[in-house]
Amino acid sequence: MKKEIAKSEVMELFLQACPSYRNRWNKYIEDNYETGDEQLLYIDFADFASHIVDLYRQNKLEEFPAVFHVIELLHTAGDPYVKEAVTIGLLEDMQNKLLYSGRETSVFHQYLHQESLKWWNHLDDFWNGKTKYVGGPER
Repeated sequence: MKKEIAKSEVMELFLQACPSYRNRWNKYIEDNYETGDEQLLYIDFADFASHIVDLYRQNKLEEFPAVFHVIELLHTAGDPYVKEAVTIGLLEDMQNKLLYSGRETSVFHQYLHQESLKWWNHLDDFWNGKTKYVGGPER
């Protein structure tokens, strides 16, 4: 049986996919954690989402294929916590940051893969009042 991706592995996957985030990540860790603190993936995702939206706004898209591959990998191979966090944490933060900056959430459709796009659309449906909850029996 294949091992599921755990929350402790997630940010390193993103750092490998998105080297431009490394310096910002190191500063973020320094500013937000003490040695031995448990990292809070949902909070970490908020900062990473800001970085991704900043890259989009600056038209720096070179890392997007690798980043969105990791997002898909987390949706398909993450443990239950990681799968939920990548949707409710990362994707939702990305959508909110896009909307706050005056952009439509659809601008990332071209980068999302099948499973990630499904969850992206679930979030859109939830916030547009088309469903009462995000997810379903498959999660």
